[in-house]
Amino acid sequence: MVQVLLVEDDVAIRTALTRALREHGHVVTSLASGMPALSAAVEQKPDVILLDLGLPDVDGADVLSMLRAVSDIPVIVATARDDEAEMVRLLDIGADDYVIKPFTAGQLNARIKAVLRRTGRTDEDPVLTVGGLSIDTRSYEVTVDGRPVELARKEFELLLALARRAGEVVSKRDLLSEVWQLAWGGSDRTVDVHLSWLRRKLGESAAEPRYLHSVRGVGVRLVAPEVAG
Repeated sequence: MVQVLLVEDDVAIRTALTRALREHGHVVTSLASGMPALSAAVEQKPDVILLDLGLPDVDGADVLSMLRAVSDIPVIVATARDDEAEMVRLLDIGADDYVIKPFTAGQLNARIKAVLRRTGRTDEDPVLTVGGLSIDTRSYEVTVDGRPVELARKEFELLLALARRAGEVVSKRDLLSEVWQLAWGGSDRTVDVHLSWLRRKLGESAAEPRYLHSVRGVGVRLVAPEVAG
């Protein structure tokens, strides 16, 4: 189980996030202000910290700077500040990722998993299987019904991002952020083009999907053919 330290001053948001994260199987400690969170981070050594910026005692960015002086615990910043310069600044001072409010519990859970993978703090099975689709994260090999599929690097990363959230509709913005690191920019067309290439190599099309199903106005869902309906 992942140990999450949630730092959020809004009672309603803190309560809802705590409940949602626990439903995803995480162990959650929640605090409402920055300085107690710093102490908890040092003493408890959680696996990941979800840090709000608008805290009552000290700005979340300052909490992040102080934390980075003593710890390398992954930090995901939660903010309503949808500003590129601010995001770059936070990443520069030590944030591992960020989510822009409002966000869903599913999006947050995916970000937590992604950060833990990047920092080597996950015990994820190296081979992901969805129906007849198999993805080996160590060898970068993909097979469909035992047939090898040759993918370019971004095609593989796109497929892997969807497979890690199999059954869930993933927004194109989330895909741009996770696969292309373009959370504050980039075009949906980038995702569309790579999806088209990926579908062709998996032996399907947008008109006749098997694994990759587009949900108009929402995103893309990867699902085994037998449960596509």
